[in-house]
Amino acid sequence: MRIDVLGAVRALRDDGSPVDLGGPRHREVLARLVAAEGRMVTTDTLVDDLWTDPPARAVGALRTFVAALRRALEPDRPPRTPPRVLVTEGPGYALRLPREDVDVHRFQDALVRARRDPDAVPDLDAALAAWRGPAYADVTDAAWARRERTRLEEWRLEAVELRARAVLDSGEGAGLVAELGAHVAEHPWREPAWGLLARALHQAGRRADALAALRRARAMLVDRLGLDPGPELRRLEADFLRESAPSEGAGTVWNGPGVRLGPRTTVDLARTLALAGGDALVRSRRDRLAAIRAAQRTGDLRLTARIIGAYDVPALWSRADDPGQSRAVVAAAEHTLTALGPDGPADLRARLLATIAVESRGADLSGTERERALRAARQAEALARDLADPAVLAFALNGVFLQTFTRCGLAAARDGIGTEILDLATRHELPNFAVLGRLVRLQSASALGDLDTAASHAEAAERLAATAEAPLVPVLTAWLRALTTATRSTEPGGPGAAAAAEHYRAAEDALRTAGMPGLHRGLLALALLGLRLLHDRPAPTDPRLDWGPYQPWAHPLVLLAQDRVEQARAALAAVPEPPRDHMQEALWCLTARAAVHLGERTVAARAEAALRDAPTEHAGAASGMLTLGPVARYLAEARACAAAG
Repeated sequence: MRIDVLGAVRALRDDGSPVDLGGPRHREVLARLVAAEGRMVTTDTLVDDLWTDPPARAVGALRTFVAALRRALEPDRPPRTPPRVLVTEGPGYALRLPREDVDVHRFQDALVRARRDPDAVPDLDAALAAWRGPAYADVTDAAWARRERTRLEEWRLEAVELRARAVLDSGEGAGLVAELGAHVAEHPWREPAWGLLARALHQAGRRADALAALRRARAMLVDRLGLDPGPELRRLEADFLRESAPSEGAGTVWNGPGVRLGPRTTVDLARTLALAGGDALVRSRRDRLAAIRAAQRTGDLRLTARIIGAYDVPALWSRADDPGQSRAVVAAAEHTLTALGPDGPADLRARLLATIAVESRGADLSGTERERALRAARQAEALARDLADPAVLAFALNGVFLQTFTRCGLAAARDGIGTEILDLATRHELPNFAVLGRLVRLQSASALGDLDTAASHAEAAERLAATAEAPLVPVLTAWLRALTTATRSTEPGGPGAAAAAEHYRAAEDALRTAGMPGLHRGLLALALLGLRLLHDRPAPTDPRLDWGPYQPWAHPLVLLAQDRVEQARAALAAVPEPPRDHMQEALWCLTARAAVHLGERTVAARAEAALRDAPTEHAGAASGMLTLGPVARYLAEARACAAAG
């Protein structure tokens, strides 16, 4: 038995004769189970996928389709014996066929092998030859099929280019000119395709045509996108101008062992720069927005969506470094998502939604914006899980993590997200997201007072950073060590407050040039205030301290330290509700402490209500960078003040 879906859905017996699968619904049920790759699909999911508005007897109809398919696929199965191909499993059904008996699975496996091992590239010939048309071609109206077609078409294009590159590397690419010319004409935005066409023309002795192809690519990229060609096209042009053929695999960019990728576009370069930190991080934000605006000018929605969603740089901090740029990116993503509509490619929609969730962070978000961001995060996660694309899921979970600051006391929930990100990234070789998973778990362990576990995650993150080229990681883990020193400075024989303050200042020196103002501003002042509170000392009054965004919450305590009681009372009355970010527990604790000292029962009651879900956490430690001590201490003080008659 063989099942084919790379074209119209069909089943063939071992002798090649066709199997009568029945009507369109029967074929769609079979196709949907093929797309699940052996996993069980619940009855409810199948009903929802088959009907936009399921009829009253949809489940009964589905069972009829399954029974008919079982008779067609196993005509010789004896009565009352369990089926072996289309099986019942739990609350649904699964297809049990070897992967080599399903054309789409053979194709996917051949591509995965070719990505990892150049010697396996010849297997792509047979895999590509199996394509008889668009995947699931006769399942035209189903949303799940449209998603699968989009995903598989992208894989097909990658396979075409990977196979062509292997032929060109062997020096036998002259015969590819017509094939690659048609490929470029149909997909003009794929930079790797232009480079492959130019190499094929060059190997065919058509050097002038090879240069002309590269210059057409340059003109198109500059005129339509405002982008310069990537390094591979530039190297090829220089080689051809020197009349020297490119060496084997010339211009190939390698991203991991055995994985060949094409040249980096502007947004790819921006993503790389972002991970470097410092001035490069600042430049990456500028280049990213320029690439988005250039894509918007083309009017090509899918291109714009790809460019917006390609910047999947892991984000750890809940305040944006450049709020204006974040708002512009969110606006572009929302506009593109609306224009694509609910039937747009699922992978593009998932990345756009994840981008909205990741970029919608900061103190100035309205309640409506927060709700929209939380909804986007949930939708991105659901789409990513359905796609079964680990890179998209990791990006979506990053958005979910950044939207888990809706109230105090959610460190344990964030640890669960960090655990999944880390597991996903480890299994699928996503090193930057593995670093993110470690840092999220570092933060949650710190928030819960488990500094030994936090330290182990810090060490693991540093090891990953050494190979993933993520120089910002040691900058962040230095703050955890300062936090640990501050916590232990209160212990008998501990390092003392002065040593802890020096650790904080040393960590701040490294952070100052890291290109993360959303994290840097006010952090040292807040850390030193937390250190004083740990030692039951008044707030620091050094006028040189930059309180940054934390000034409103620190100001009443600073005024109290200066014995300016009435001014402190007025400042406390003006304190807003803390933003919902990494520091919300810390800022509520500062509010509680000022209210207690001033006897402001109403304010103390508000702080107690906000903090009551976080009794086991440490204030400020959700950042993994500073601490004000256990929330329970401030909570008890606020509760006693609010209850005082």
